[in-house]
Amino acid sequence: MTVTEVAQPTPGKGRWIGEWRPDDPAFWEGSGKGVARRNLIFSIFAEHLGFTLWTVWSIVAVKMGAYKFSTDQLFWIVSLPNLVGSALRIPYTFAPAKFGGRNWTVVSALLLLIPAALLAVAVSNPDTPFWAFLVIAATAGFGGGNFASSMANITYFYPQSRQGAALGLNAAGGNIGVSSVQLVMPLVIGGLGLAAAGLFWVPFILAAAAGAYFFMDNLSSAKADPRQMAKAAGRAQTWIMSILYIGTFGSFIGYSTAFPLLIKSQFPEHASLITLAFLGPLVGSLIRPVGGWLSDRLGGATVTFWNFAAMIAAVLLVWRGLSGHAFVLFFASYMLLIGTAGVGNGSTYRMIPAIFRAKAVAGLEAGTPEYEEAVRAGKRDAAAAIGFISAIGAFGGFFINRGFGSSIAATGGAGAAIAAFAAFYAACFAITWFCYMRTAGVRSASSLAAARV
Repeated sequence: MTVTEVAQPTPGKGRWIGEWRPDDPAFWEGSGKGVARRNLIFSIFAEHLGFTLWTVWSIVAVKMGAYKFSTDQLFWIVSLPNLVGSALRIPYTFAPAKFGGRNWTVVSALLLLIPAALLAVAVSNPDTPFWAFLVIAATAGFGGGNFASSMANITYFYPQSRQGAALGLNAAGGNIGVSSVQLVMPLVIGGLGLAAAGLFWVPFILAAAAGAYFFMDNLSSAKADPRQMAKAAGRAQTWIMSILYIGTFGSFIGYSTAFPLLIKSQFPEHASLITLAFLGPLVGSLIRPVGGWLSDRLGGATVTFWNFAAMIAAVLLVWRGLSGHAFVLFFASYMLLIGTAGVGNGSTYRMIPAIFRAKAVAGLEAGTPEYEEAVRAGKRDAAAAIGFISAIGAFGGFFINRGFGSSIAATGGAGAAIAAFAAFYAACFAITWFCYMRTAGVRSASSLAAARV
């Protein structure tokens, strides 16, 4: 069988590819690269829509003045998709291997019709109760789970040497969905009404499902073992990195979705500037690769360590802007805060494989069969840990929105929440130093891990 024949879907078998060898240079250059790129393109499209539906309530909530809900209630509506989406990331991680990446992308895209349609129905009825809005907002969590399945699926298509770039594009394409929904929805709602915030996405969802059905593939070689993730969940390093990822990705998604409602509640005289809220997640998404780039040169732990210091400074500047009711300072410092969260996304994600590789090869001599086997074991452990860490880290989006809502309900302002966030970043700063930075002269994340864990 030729390279080209192996790389193409098997006719009549539901677009299943029976053999896939991306790490074989001849196979990859022959036709594997083209198949992988095609799957990546449609994966990004579907994942982007997942993020838009996941975060659409961040804009809808600020347009619900007719319902007379309190600010705390509105923050509940915004936060529940984050909670559900975070929990769904664990089962979604295994879905591509279980059902096929192409098959699951079709299903996960079509599931987005549920929150889109229910949103339109709910806001069309002025008598819709608060509890119904909570249930309907929770269904938007389907979009949050898409990230895990999309990343897991694309991992199988690319060789080890090219996974970083491919996964980076896939992640960025999804993250920018937060920005696009906050840019487009105010215009759509202003022109077509609040129900359009759900109906607008229906043709795009159908297009994503159709694109996945006709142009994506399933890989028979894709394997996922829930026991491997359970094993990873029992390791201290998995939980340490989960805490740090709450501080980075959790902050990114939390601050991005809270931004419009925070502007409306704390600066009502500037409510017209809510349309600028999209700049926060846009900056946080685009700057994420910078965190990975800096980590390659300075070490993931070093970048993460100093980035948490920057996040402490940024969140204190946000507090200064809020307490002094200085909108320009608040807006600029909030943008800085989301930007540093984006840098941290890249640096913490970079740390995970380096740490598990270092743990696996500790004490072994490079070039030996034992060393090579340990490297492979470290990759498996890192892959399992990443699925778990990405799920736990996403819960930060729920905590941040609930922090703002509870603080405003109790004190009338966001100061108490800001103090809690600053304390948490200080704890992450200390954890990073204690676990990975105490050995002087060690610069790379892998070397730090080898020395300390």
